[in-house]
Amino acid sequence: MPPPAVRLVWLGRVHYPELLARQDRWLGRLQADPRPGTLSGAEAGALLVCEPAGPVYTGGLRGGLTPEETTRLRALGAEVRSTGRGGLATFHGPGQLLCHPVLDLRRLGLRLRTHVAALEACAVRLCELRGLRGARARPPPYTGVWLGERKICAIGVRCGRHITSHGLALNCCTDLTWFEHIVPCGLVGAGVTSLSEELQRLVTVDEVMPSFLVAFRETFKCELISEDSPS
Repeated sequence: MPPPAVRLVWLGRVHYPELLARQDRWLGRLQADPRPGTLSGAEAGALLVCEPAGPVYTGGLRGGLTPEETTRLRALGAEVRSTGRGGLATFHGPGQLLCHPVLDLRRLGLRLRTHVAALEACAVRLCELRGLRGARARPPPYTGVWLGERKICAIGVRCGRHITSHGLALNCCTDLTWFEHIVPCGLVGAGVTSLSEELQRLVTVDEVMPSFLVAFRETFKCELISEDSPS
């Protein structure tokens, strides 16, 4: 039996609302499909990948940002958004690889917990492919991928009717000073880092994309179908 297929939708550098709009369209497409496996044969959904065009702070289901915090962050020139993903507040911005897999887990044979673990394994594998051997996931209540006490990849997902949305954000050459204005993911005392910081050279999103796609195929055991004109 061939591996399930996932449609790769590379959005380039886009503003966060456009990513959410694309995500909503794919969610509607999968939710309208009545039976697992009937969407374009073995197609399991879409992998939406982009680089945020501007700074945005997002809150999750476990806690958002107060009106006072929202006002303060918007005064810095950032957008502030509430989302339906798991987790607490985090930052997205230029220099970050943002990945939202919109997947029907039944078609991949995954449960939500194994999906989250696969996202973590994908980010760990990407770090290994870029020469960082110390990246690892940490046991609950922590999520994401870490290098020591510094978080390089945040993970927050949503799942309804077996269909996932949101996903991971990996710092490539992100301006890390934006994280200083919040407590990222509610982790007091924990630091953040990036591929550029760890490798001591500029590492762009475009540079890591091939490694990321290799890591995604390996960890999710799927085929990626390129799409020149994302729907």
